[in-house]
Amino acid sequence: MKKDIHPDYHMIEVKLTDGTTFKTRSTWGKGGDSMSLDIDPSAHPAWTGGSAKLMDTGGRVSKFKNKYAGLGF
Repeated sequence: MKKDIHPDYHMIEVKLTDGTTFKTRSTWGKGGDSMSLDIDPSAHPAWTGGSAKLMDTGGRVSKFKNKYAGLGF
């Protein structure tokens, strides 16, 4: 195995959006650094099962539905 090709793993603290923290090994930053997340599994609808709101910017959704109305959408 070659020497000095593997990244340096060290302990960091990760802070979730709800304020909880946990420690993990990472190559990000330096040992003892703290990473604050903007999106995490406790808040994002993809993980929580919450409903997502579809935004119709410039009528794109209605234009799509009208174009493909005969295909059973």
